[in-house]
Amino acid sequence: MRILLAGGAGAIGRELTPALVAAGHEVWATSRSAAKGSVIAGAGGHPLVMDVYDVASIDAAFEAARPDVLLHELTDLGEYDVAANSRIRIEGTSALLDAAAGHGVERVIAQSISWVVADGDSLAEETEPLRPGIAPGAPELEQAVLAQPHGVVLRYGQFYGPGTWRSSQTPATPEALRLALAPMAEVSSFVHVADAAAATVLALGWPGGVVNVVDDEPAIAAEWMPVLAAALGAPSPEVPASLPHGRPISNALARSRGFAPRFASWREGFVSPDGGVVRSATAL
Repeated sequence: MRILLAGGAGAIGRELTPALVAAGHEVWATSRSAAKGSVIAGAGGHPLVMDVYDVASIDAAFEAARPDVLLHELTDLGEYDVAANSRIRIEGTSALLDAAAGHGVERVIAQSISWVVADGDSLAEETEPLRPGIAPGAPELEQAVLAQPHGVVLRYGQFYGPGTWRSSQTPATPEALRLALAPMAEVSSFVHVADAAAATVLALGWPGGVVNVVDDEPAIAAEWMPVLAAALGAPSPEVPASLPHGRPISNALARSRGFAPRFASWREGFVSPDGGVVRSATAL
């Protein structure tokens, strides 16, 4: 397939391009900066500069790629700017989908999140709606993508691994470590970024709808925080006294469709030399 990957230089985009190429697909991957083109080209993709808020720029990307599939992996979380990320989910998604319709692209796969469904103790399946206001723009993104002739929404778990906040490259500054170790709820579900990319490649053949992409072991904060802190060479922080309960997320649907994460649990991924989280002895 010919694939237009919007967000090719981000954490998952860097994993997706080589995975897609290895699966035999042709990939045109976008970034906002020409300077990142070498990263995309080095992974086997065709780099494109695209501004998702510039209609002409988006049309030029579609004209160059002539895609069979649009993969929407755009985020704006570099500075943890919630408003900017909400804008890209709403305005950016709308602009991409308008261009896809105009260029006859019916198959769309987009990034969403799994961890903002209603709190509870039972495993959350894909029928659970996202709670409004917790992740601004995510419900609107899902609704827009699912309205496409063939729209797939991937609700990823919390990322870790190369290029994410939870990686061996996380700066050893108090603020960076705070973000890496901050629990969003008492119960969380994780996924290694390379496993998320592998699921996304599989999703090219999945029917439309929502699919959770998480590992096999939901975790409470008191369990995962010390393990991640040790991997990052940081002191183990205290678990906040008051947290939303959260919800364990089921990956049964993705598993039934062939998803087999290399790191079935964060317990393995955080401490594996191949997980991209453990700092080298020289870095500690």
